[in-house]
Amino acid sequence: MASWYGRSHAGRPTANGERFNPGAMTCAHRTLPLGSVVTVTNIATGTNVTCRVNDRGPYVRGRILDLSEQAAMRLGVGEQGLMRVRIEIIGDETGFQG
Repeated sequence: MASWYGRSHAGRPTANGERFNPGAMTCAHRTLPLGSVVTVTNIATGTNVTCRVNDRGPYVRGRILDLSEQAAMRLGVGEQGLMRVRIEIIGDETGFQG
């Protein structure tokens, strides 16, 4: 399960030291190396996005990923704010333009 965090966190520092931008294609994961680039797929729709891990979390049991608002909206998160996702590591931030 993935959730998302948005404007209320804007400007706060992330685990890698940058400021959180809800419009960026970023995400938080508890253990993946910061700077990892992942493809996140909404299992229900097959829609996917590419995100960079720049923060730690989520800290809610049963969730594996916190997405930026932009990434969640592109995946079609919907009203409930949660979605089942699949994560695939595709590299690191070298050359990532998201």
